[in-house]
Amino acid sequence: MGSRLPLFPEQGSALAGEVDTFYFFMLAVSAFFSVLIAGLVIYFAVRYRRRSENQRGEAIHGGMTLEIAWMVIPFFLTMIMFFWSAKLFVRISRPPDDAMEIYAVGKQWMWKLQHKEGQREINELHIPLGQAVRLKMTSEDVIHSFYVPVFRTKMDVLPGRYTTTWFKPTKTGKFHLFCAEYCGTKHSGMIGWVHVMEPNEYQAWLAGGAEEGTLATRGSKLFQDLACINCHRPDGKGRGPSLEGLFGDRIDLEDGEKAVVDEGYLRESILSPQARLAKGYPPIMPTFQGLVTEDQLLQLIEYIKNTEKKTKPGAAPAAKR
Repeated sequence: MGSRLPLFPEQGSALAGEVDTFYFFMLAVSAFFSVLIAGLVIYFAVRYRRRSENQRGEAIHGGMTLEIAWMVIPFFLTMIMFFWSAKLFVRISRPPDDAMEIYAVGKQWMWKLQHKEGQREINELHIPLGQAVRLKMTSEDVIHSFYVPVFRTKMDVLPGRYTTTWFKPTKTGKFHLFCAEYCGTKHSGMIGWVHVMEPNEYQAWLAGGAEEGTLATRGSKLFQDLACINCHRPDGKGRGPSLEGLFGDRIDLEDGEKAVVDEGYLRESILSPQARLAKGYPPIMPTFQGLVTEDQLLQLIEYIKNTEKKTKPGAAPAAKR
């Protein structure tokens, strides 16, 4: 429906139809009550207008039926809106398990995207038709917002943390990508394109590959170059724990709390090693704040995510520090 309306973006993702249906329902309810209330105001103003200087209005004591009606009807309407929007929010917030992952970094004034296979793009994103795509996003400077109108997806991209959005394209083509958060003097120029391709065409494009290797391969090289291997030895005998197969584990912290080793925790551990100190390891890891870029952080994280656990069965999981 929306794609046939002037100035309304076409539907290009699996969720676009659901978002539009809910939007038009909200619009219809708002329009109905706006017209109804405005009409009643005009009607009552004319119907009960003062007709002479001596006329006095009659006392009105109200009616229980009317009182109940204008409480019950809005209540049920708002409950419909609440549960419908909550269901839609949960769907939008939870990417499918089989979604392919792509990393995105916002920077004044461009989008930098990295595929796990090694392809890197600026203000361009190539994805296959019919495949759910999960974007793991962060910012190098200020708040940005990743917005693709045809997918009905918009998510803030924040400095110092990771946010996630996803979409499943349903039609091929070249679609607008915008920053929907004012981010500086050239905000209006922070635009790009999303290219949705047939799966075989996407694989052909992907086969062009990056000469530097996959994202995890570059992360492995960086791990060696930064001498991380000196403390985080695979055999667990270094001054820091082994990182093999650590991603996704739930670990104990020095303050008695627990933490899940996810992208956010690894990022914090690299940039602020003392923020959440893992139990059993001294606070000796230096900060890499200013020494690695956001792109390099993603490479390191992807490398750690792809390592396999080599510890003996039954051994307690180690923490990154």
